[in-house]
Amino acid sequence: MGIFSRFSKEKKEKLDSGLEKTKQSFLQKLTRTVAGKSTVDAEVLDDLEEVLITSDVGVETTLKIIDRIEERVSRDKYMNAEELNSILRDEIASLLEENNTSDQIEFSVPKVDGGPYVIMVVGVNGVGKTTTIGKMANQFKKLGKSVVLGAADTFRAAAVDQLIVWSERVGVPIVQQGMGADPASVAFDTLQSAKAQNADVAIIDTAGRLHNKVNLMNELSKIKKVMDKVVPGAPHEILLVLDGSTGQNAFEQAKQFSAATEINALAITKLDGTAKGGVVIGISDQMKIPVKYIGVGEGIEDLQVFNKTEFVDSLFN
Repeated sequence: MGIFSRFSKEKKEKLDSGLEKTKQSFLQKLTRTVAGKSTVDAEVLDDLEEVLITSDVGVETTLKIIDRIEERVSRDKYMNAEELNSILRDEIASLLEENNTSDQIEFSVPKVDGGPYVIMVVGVNGVGKTTTIGKMANQFKKLGKSVVLGAADTFRAAAVDQLIVWSERVGVPIVQQGMGADPASVAFDTLQSAKAQNADVAIIDTAGRLHNKVNLMNELSKIKKVMDKVVPGAPHEILLVLDGSTGQNAFEQAKQFSAATEINALAITKLDGTAKGGVVIGISDQMKIPVKYIGVGEGIEDLQVFNKTEFVDSLFN
């Protein structure tokens, strides 16, 4: 079992069920590609290219995978089409490895001198940003860590209200000033409060408006500068939340947000409701940003740390 022996059976089963739609779609297409073929030839590779693109892996990442498989075919001279599944699995795992996507087992919080570990969460409305924050807070609290939430998405009253509901549900304090408040002011107060409480983690929700990238960039920069004054080096993590069910649109959002601020971690949600889970591979490869969390269900426990070995195993088994 290797690394999987350290995962609970329940977690593995949840990941398998969460990726079921993607897996069924992907493997059915792959099976049709190799049906009746004895070798991996140009026709098989063309068909495989179509399978990957229609599975939302993305064009550039797909071409990279095809090139790698072509090299292996050329090197090995003869390759049975039945081996394609194994080869493809290896190459996808290799891509994720190259993009610094580490094999996490559980949630963890680095120790920070001078204050809490600060996570600034970004993403457009509707991707599951606030829900992801609530589920993260729940996991950190289960680790015995003290958490403070900051409702700096003050553009929508619903965003503040939703985060308040999550704070009550998880049982962690929240700092909020209501709709229309200055987001940087909320972030400042949150970190001040977190320091006063000797909290381990502060999670700051921010507004996700992409209609004006300049304004977004200015707002996020202001929030970051204010937080750095309270806790030097904050935010330590800028987490972009993306809706996996939107496929390539999620990739476009990732590009726009990475242009507006320095994203260093990704959370990809709603994978349980889509056959577009291949977008995890493409986004990780093209953005060179590690995927840290994936959402595989609606329950409070259904946000998982992303483990590439487990993900690929679930996708292909």
